[in-house]
Amino acid sequence: MKAVVQATRRELAAIRTGRASPALLERVVVDYHGAPVPLNQLASITAPEPRTLVVQPWDRSILKEVERAILKSDLGVTPTNDGNVVRLVLPQLTEERRRELVRLARKQAEEKRVTIRNVRRDVNEELKKWEKAKLVSEDDVHRAQQQVQQLTDRYIEEVDRVLESKEKEIMEV
Repeated sequence: MKAVVQATRRELAAIRTGRASPALLERVVVDYHGAPVPLNQLASITAPEPRTLVVQPWDRSILKEVERAILKSDLGVTPTNDGNVVRLVLPQLTEERRRELVRLARKQAEEKRVTIRNVRRDVNEELKKWEKAKLVSEDDVHRAQQQVQQLTDRYIEEVDRVLESKEKEIMEV
């Protein structure tokens, strides 16, 4: 369940807001000498201004590949290459685009909640198997199921908090 919350944070960080964040490029993969390599392993990514990202590859010969990977990443941003670095200027988000991003974030959060509930279901099924095999008592199973439910509630609340902060960030002008 902890891993699901961490995955939620990573996925929601990749959703673009009006503010530049190096996390936007976390999932960008560059073809480096025939092998797919994450961009953050090939370059330093900085946000010198609130709406600008600068990608500075350690090997300048891959500037074109970095630019191509960013274009393919579906971020909706056009990179500019000055021979040394790749710059990304994030356009101001429209109200409609902000609402669309909030819907996307809610959808991803709901998928994570379902994943947490699936973990709960799997654990409860395992507890029932142990009870049938007489490995644990009925009272122990009941107590364990209550603890699993408390954990489930706690982690779903955590996903909700992450979503809420992301929604605020997206809707902030």
